[in-house]
Amino acid sequence: MQQPHAVYAFFNLGTGEILLILLVVLLLFGAKRLPELARGLGKGINEFRDAVDDSKKQIMDETKRDNMEDSKPNENGSTESEE
Repeated sequence: MQQPHAVYAFFNLGTGEILLILLVVLLLFGAKRLPELARGLGKGINEFRDAVDDSKKQIMDETKRDNMEDSKPNENGSTESEE
């Protein structure tokens, strides 16, 4: 059985298309603004990544806390999951 061929490309764009897009961006914003735009984009990506990591940590903490509460013995000595 033959596996489907997966194409890993940047939005399936070739080198020529990417260079054309970069040239248009350079013409629109100018050489002086490009570093500022790239810096802002980098900061935005880092903030997004930090927010995702914080959310993952909160979810994991809540899951651990719920699991600990579920396994806590109740008044008759058995755990809630045993009932």
